[in-house]
Amino acid sequence: MPKIELTTKINSTLEICFDLSRSIDLHKISTAQTNEQAIAGRTQGLINLNETVTWQATHFGIRQKLTSKITSFDRPNYFVDEQTEGIFKSIFHEHKFEQVADKIIMKDVFEFHSPFGVIGNIFNKLILTNYLKDLLIKRNQIIKEFAETEKWKDVLNGK
Repeated sequence: MPKIELTTKINSTLEICFDLSRSIDLHKISTAQTNEQAIAGRTQGLINLNETVTWQATHFGIRQKLTSKITSFDRPNYFVDEQTEGIFKSIFHEHKFEQVADKIIMKDVFEFHSPFGVIGNIFNKLILTNYLKDLLIKRNQIIKEFAETEKWKDVLNGK
């Protein structure tokens, strides 16, 4: 099962980084290139423990749906989202937040299990792992940009 681990340093507060990371509205902004839309469950605002969101997006020219659920939650330090329905056999995404000196260290651990057996494993190695890593890096850059400027207020204050 492929695992992507990312660390992002952010000049902000734990609460702002945590809330931006679980913001449905910010997720839509960070995935505009795939036209990702929340179509069921929590479709705006901040997702919480035991809530689900169903995303619809276009990846590799194919429109797909994926439902994830928040299965663990300790604000502002940690949360986990897991796929409950979708094309993958499984997705497990840990979000960890820690204050170190004057910075927030945001860590993502993203594990996924693709369908299609051997062909899926080859696709992972050649294309999918890097594709997903790039999506996560872009998302984290948007979180960092919003957290380090006044933009976070537009998302978290509902403006």
